Amino acid sequence: MAESSGGLWRWRGGWKRHIVRQLKQRDRAQKARFLALVQAYNKLLEKSTLENFTAKIHVKSLDNQMGFPPRGTQESTDCALGSVLGYPRMLESLKRSHEGHLVELESINGELAYKIYEMNLLLKAHDATLEEQRGRLACLSVQVSDLEAKHCLLLERVDELSHRNAAMRDGYGALHECYWNQEVELRRAAERGLELLRCLMQTKVEAAEHWNKAIERAKQDRLSKELKKATKAMVSIKVEPEELKADEQKVPHRDAQENGEKLWKRPFRSASAASMTLTRYVDVFKGLFDFRLKRGNSVSSLSEDRYCCIPSCVTACLPSRVSDEQEAHISEINAIKFSPNSCLLATGGTDRLIRLWNVAGGRLENMQTLGGANGSITSVEFDPSGCYLLAATYNNAAQLWKIGDGQFKEILTGHTDKVTAARYRSTRYQAVTGSRDRTVKEWDLSKGACYRTINVFSYCNDIVCCDTFIVSGHHDKTIRFWDSREPRCIQVIPVEGKVTSLSISPDQMHLLSCSRDNALKVIDLRMNNIRQVFRAEGFKCGSDGTKAVFSPDKSYALVGSADGTLYLWNMETGKLETSLPGVHCSSVNAVAWSPSGAYIGSVDCCRKVVLWR
Repeated sequence: MAESSGGLWRWRGGWKRHIVRQLKQRDRAQKARFLALVQAYNKLLEKSTLENFTAKIHVKSLDNQMGFPPRGTQESTDCALGSVLGYPRMLESLKRSHEGHLVELESINGELAYKIYEMNLLLKAHDATLEEQRGRLACLSVQVSDLEAKHCLLLERVDELSHRNAAMRDGYGALHECYWNQEVELRRAAERGLELLRCLMQTKVEAAEHWNKAIERAKQDRLSKELKKATKAMVSIKVEPEELKADEQKVPHRDAQENGEKLWKRPFRSASAASMTLTRYVDVFKGLFDFRLKRGNSVSSLSEDRYCCIPSCVTACLPSRVSDEQEAHISEINAIKFSPNSCLLATGGTDRLIRLWNVAGGRLENMQTLGGANGSITSVEFDPSGCYLLAATYNNAAQLWKIGDGQFKEILTGHTDKVTAARYRSTRYQAVTGSRDRTVKEWDLSKGACYRTINVFSYCNDIVCCDTFIVSGHHDKTIRFWDSREPRCIQVIPVEGKVTSLSISPDQMHLLSCSRDNALKVIDLRMNNIRQVFRAEGFKCGSDGTKAVFSPDKSYALVGSADGTLYLWNMETGKLETSLPGVHCSSVNAVAWSPSGAYIGSVDCCRKVVLWR
């Protein structure tokens, strides 16, 4: 029975509790809080023996359990003890229950001691965490102090910058006021300059008239003197036999002389001879006077040379085959243009070079390379005489070359963004440029100076010039017309896409526009409305710089597509006349039609130039 109870105790884990209880008792004995209890216990042992103390404890517990009143004297205690001893079994049971209760209290005490030990461990851990937190708090306090010092420094700097900003604002206000004053003075000076220029031109005109009259009077006086001298002198003319036969039909009266020679006697010189002499002298003096006027380089001079566009093409030929193709540049080609006599072809690209090709017998012969450009070439244009070439570049400028020299003559600077188009006006001394800085500038090429700037409200992709107005195509899907006499917009025509190019007909009656909505539009300049719209299946505008042109006789419209195909529309029928696929393998950037109508040129993104015939 004892072995079974011991096994049950071991099975229930009593030995573990016993070990834990022993450890708790040892820990409890080491704690300071139990010192007072141990001392009190020792004092109690000194006063009485362990048996009396135990008997008293048993009697008190028995009295409490049996409900006896407390005993005040020794006699009452003895009586109660005698009565209790009469019940030995009950006393034994009470003793056992009390011992069980003590054992239970001891186990509870051990558990409480273990909990106290755990709480002490937690307390130590919390103390360590607290110390760590205090260290971090000290570090953070130091950082806060540093940040507060920096904050004070920054506040002082902000105050200093505020004072400096206020001073700069005051200075800016003074400079702004000075700028407006200077601008007013500049405007007045410009007005005075224009007035002086008008006075100078009027003076030149009056001086020219005076010199013409003086020269005419001198000529008349000289002519009258020559005529008077001629009337007094006899002129003899020897006539050869062949000339005599021709003169017999013209001169009926002749005098015969000896030796077979015939002389015609005139009392004065021929009027036709005098007229030719007078005309020659007048032309010489007029040429000299015109040269002096040209050296003045005035924009508004009435003596400027004007080149009339004499049409050299009666009927343009539709291209049917490739005449020649070349790899013209080392990178993408953006521009192509024929010279006025159709003998030269100019191409320009992103390699900052312009190549001149001689179009001889349907072949492209590289004649010259024009260098010196500081940016990619966006457009090229020959002057009306074909001696100069004007190009727009991506370095915010336009440059002027003379054909044959190979070096540029002038750089037109003033734009603040890419120059997308450069065109001549009616003379080679005037040009117009358009840029992405939302301005169009008019230039006096003899001075290399801009004399007018027009704000056009949007990116300008292309421009064309007429006699009395300038037309600009824009990124905001509009075409604007500008009066060339004063910078104001006289007409706005909206289109459905970004305008990529403009082309004006030779008679200046129609305008061709290409836009990113994959359509070409023909605008009647007399009515200022869209007359025709050309679309075709497969045609797609490849870039913001795709160029479309009229044929020289204004019978066809030509453009290149993003897939490398050329499309031609008939102006009369409004239908697609033909398409030329299979030669270009990339997007066609620009096309050109020779003024003679015999050739077509096209360039693409893959460095290829193609001549069609």
